[in-house]
Amino acid sequence: MLTNPGGRPPGTPAGLRPGSSVAGPGPRGRPPRRGALLPARLRRPAALLVAGCAAVTAVLALTVSHQARPDGVDAAVDPWIRDGLRGYQGPLHLIADLGDLIPVTLMIGALVAACLVARWWRGAALAALAVPVAVALTEAVLKPLIGRSLDGYQSFPSGHATAMFGLAATCAVLLANPPRPRLPGAVRLSLVLGAAVVAATVAVAVVVLRYHYFTDTVAGTAVGVGVVLLTALLLDRARPVAARRPRQG
Repeated sequence: MLTNPGGRPPGTPAGLRPGSSVAGPGPRGRPPRRGALLPARLRRPAALLVAGCAAVTAVLALTVSHQARPDGVDAAVDPWIRDGLRGYQGPLHLIADLGDLIPVTLMIGALVAACLVARWWRGAALAALAVPVAVALTEAVLKPLIGRSLDGYQSFPSGHATAMFGLAATCAVLLANPPRPRLPGAVRLSLVLGAAVVAATVAVAVVVLRYHYFTDTVAGTAVGVGVVLLTALLLDRARPVAARRPRQG
């Protein structure tokens, strides 16, 4: 191999060892992944949270499976929520409608578009895939499987809570490690908290309107958050095809 007088291969910047990365090595000596959704320090907590969401959903599902009545938690919480807000039926209907198909689709589209404009392909993939997968899991798999009902309609988990908390979790992931230019940390935290408050308000509304029991919304929250975080972890593990090809020669 040809070397410069300093012992470096041609094209190697001064002060950089041969074979090292300009960006600096990441964990275990690997270069950092460009466009990663979650910083390395958050991946283990995210995986633990996914496991917790799965456990919460499973425990509640076993507790309320094929029932058409409130459990002990619902019997204590639901009347308290409904009695306090029963005079706000009109606004609550408008709030609950945020979790319907068209508003959720528009919000997903806005997140996807923002990521595409920023050329953040992993972010666009997360926004496009995670919430639809979570809602499909709730509506097509868990509701028929668990068979819990309220006023004759399948209710567990709540699709409204799944969609809205899934969107809030998507916002949290996208704002945790955004590409440049970054918003200030206080602004990003405020946006995430705002999304969580909107999601919680929708969950309260569907309980007051007797669309769901309280535990339905808890399970919907767990499904939405868990699927989004699992999707983010899987997308971060995926590598471009070009990066997987072995070097020739």
